Amino acid sequence: MESVTMPNYSYVFKFEEDFDTLEKRQWMKENWMMCFYYIGAYMIVIYCGQLYMQYRPRFELKIPLFIWNVFLALFSIWGAYRSAPELLYVLNQYGFRYSVCIPGPSFLDNRVGGFWNWMFTLSKVPELGDTVFIVLRKQPLIFLHWYHHVTVLLYAWYSYSDYIATARWFVCMNYLVHSAMYSYYALKALKFRVPRWIAMSITTAQLAQMVMGAVVNIWAYQVKQAGNECHVSYDNIKISLLMYTSYFVLFARFFRKAYVVRANKAAGSQPPKESLAYEGKSSKGKLE
Repeated sequence: MESVTMPNYSYVFKFEEDFDTLEKRQWMKENWMMCFYYIGAYMIVIYCGQLYMQYRPRFELKIPLFIWNVFLALFSIWGAYRSAPELLYVLNQYGFRYSVCIPGPSFLDNRVGGFWNWMFTLSKVPELGDTVFIVLRKQPLIFLHWYHHVTVLLYAWYSYSDYIATARWFVCMNYLVHSAMYSYYALKALKFRVPRWIAMSITTAQLAQMVMGAVVNIWAYQVKQAGNECHVSYDNIKISLLMYTSYFVLFARFFRKAYVVRANKAAGSQPPKESLAYEGKSSKGKLE
């Protein structure tokens, strides 16, 4: 495999410089199934939380929700800022196929990108907290929301131990979309009247993310079928493609119901209660 130089970073933090990718990959190989415990606890909290809130008034949680969304927005913005240089560098120097199929030193030995890939994987656990706000505020909890949270957590932890090449795309896209999404939710938590087209644009970006995720998987599959080097297993491709396809169908259905069917009725008003962006976070869905 040809040698690859590293993308340049203007500054590397100590915690990034000290990051050990091999150590974290080994830990994930031995412990990735812990995510099932988190998911089990998540489902119990949802069920018990809804029972608890059934005959109680909703909590507003305006300030906690704002702080939560600001934290996740800043985390996503910084994650995108630290992860994107490697993807852009590889695309510019070696092309799309390389970016999809070859991890290379710029990905495997890049401590900056490696640290933020690790943070991305771990972040899928605390992001389950999104649902706690929905339950406590007694807002609609649609299938898209909890299905997305559960499957992204499962896939991210399952895939990390293999350090698949396609991850450079999945991680960057997710960070970028979440940057806009959580920023929007932070504003909505404070009751800002954000233009409706912004909510539509965020959902459109999520749909585009699903399409691009499917394209990356199909490309990787074709490269492998041609007998060329591509560092992602067939099983992973199939799981990921199924996941992205299901997300696209669910997000498209949501978009049609929230923004097309109700367009005339909801013109000039806030998004309907089933919107992904209603009052900060009613039924949000999002990828990795």
